[in-house]
Amino acid sequence: MSLYRTLRPLLFRLPPEAAHRLAVSALRVGAGPLLGTGGPPESRLAAAVGPLRLASPIGLAAGFDKHGEAVRGCFSLGFGFVEVGGVTPRPQPGNPKPRVFRLPDQAALINRMGLNSAGQDVVAARLAKLRRDPLPGPLGVNLGFNKDAPDPAADYVAGVRAFAGLADFLTVNVSSPNTPGLRDLQRRDALTGLLGRLTAALAGLPERPLLFVKIAPDLDGEGEAAIAETVLAASVDALVVGNTTIDRPADLPDWAKGEAGGLSGRPLKARSTAQIARMARLTGRRLPIVGVGGIESGADAYAKIRAGASAVQLYTALIYEGPGLVRRIAAELAALLARDGLTLSQAVGADLAATAPPG
Repeated sequence: MSLYRTLRPLLFRLPPEAAHRLAVSALRVGAGPLLGTGGPPESRLAAAVGPLRLASPIGLAAGFDKHGEAVRGCFSLGFGFVEVGGVTPRPQPGNPKPRVFRLPDQAALINRMGLNSAGQDVVAARLAKLRRDPLPGPLGVNLGFNKDAPDPAADYVAGVRAFAGLADFLTVNVSSPNTPGLRDLQRRDALTGLLGRLTAALAGLPERPLLFVKIAPDLDGEGEAAIAETVLAASVDALVVGNTTIDRPADLPDWAKGEAGGLSGRPLKARSTAQIARMARLTGRRLPIVGVGGIESGADAYAKIRAGASAVQLYTALIYEGPGLVRRIAAELAALLARDGLTLSQAVGADLAATAPPG
């Protein structure tokens, strides 16, 4: 951590995307063991998201390794599972640059990448080569659609077919704020139709990956309830709660309040934890939840687990804390579980049980 803090001012002289490319390149060439410190996670951290078995509940969120270039390097930092993408069927450049903005005082980012993707053929070829040897943990692919797609659901179906034999889980991204029309797929009728087509496509495949749905933090109560009902009625295996927000908290600098894109990092911490608890209650805890948003410490991860998350994902905090963050969070989380005398599975939703209304 101290080495990264020494290097961070130099990295932050680079534009955010250039620094990101440097990080991915370093992991691609095998620098992960030098960047992430510590041994394997403690057995106390063994977790599960449905049938997925995880050595650690700490995962890498989509957005870091968009094109599946550095999967083994990401695992070497200590992640229990890794999600690549978002991936679109055809290559697309995304939105014009600049499109990523650092907010160091808030440990946050604003991005409007617009699903820049190398395309599913390129990513699938990389993953096919990668999977010739076992991976340390489950691999997921985050699916999106091309901006000019006449039928977005058909693009998601194409992604299911492309990655079904290569990924352990597929995340249907219906929550990015940076592709026009994408969040409209969270509406009840649209989501019902989309999930119906995806489950039909999965049913015809010899290898069925798990199907996750990633939702936005900007839903109102009616929208959250509609999603809960819809995913419970469909063959969805987990919810990912959540994505970046279009909201702009009052304590952001004035320039950031007018910058388009999704906000991630520390400002989402409490918001996402509260949404995890709401979605756990709305689904009757019948669907595993992967919690995302503002995780910077073991205490942050523990709060989301106690709110109902079976596992968590992070990305933005890596930019500010460095690659040693993953092992540090794992150690802190293990210590908190030991303090409370809990296994990880016992901790999932512990605060929900404590605050449940009588009867």
